[in-house]
Amino acid sequence: MDRMDHLDHLDKHLVDELAQVARETVRDELREQTRKQRRKATLYAASGAAALYAGAALALAVGLVLAIGLPGWAAALITAALLGVAAYLLRSAARPHVSRAPERGPAAAGDAPGGLGMPYPPKPPVAPAVPRQDGSDPDAPHGRR
Repeated sequence: MDRMDHLDHLDKHLVDELAQVARETVRDELREQTRKQRRKATLYAASGAAALYAGAALALAVGLVLAIGLPGWAAALITAALLGVAAYLLRSAARPHVSRAPERGPAAAGDAPGGLGMPYPPKPPVAPAVPRQDGSDPDAPHGRR
């Protein structure tokens, strides 16, 4: 029995060592992946900051061009309106296009409890049966006629 206890100790030691190696391997792999992701996120942030400054310079240029023939406050107002329209159009382009269903009352008969929409997904439409060229019925049971 003494020999079996010794082997049991070796098994526990081996399992602990394998678990530690697996943890270290996973930790190293995750560290490498996060380093790549961090670099990519930093580059995206720098790109966004540069684009923001470029947009601000463009808005300033538009305002200065408008200020040639208009008072400064009018040029600034027109530039702000143009930027607002651009922001609205960009937001609309970013949203998914969903066809709106007609508005209904607060709780229609088919609504789920709590007003969370339909209780079950709708059934898909069934295609009409197309008659076959040979005159047989596609819905008829198989076998002899």
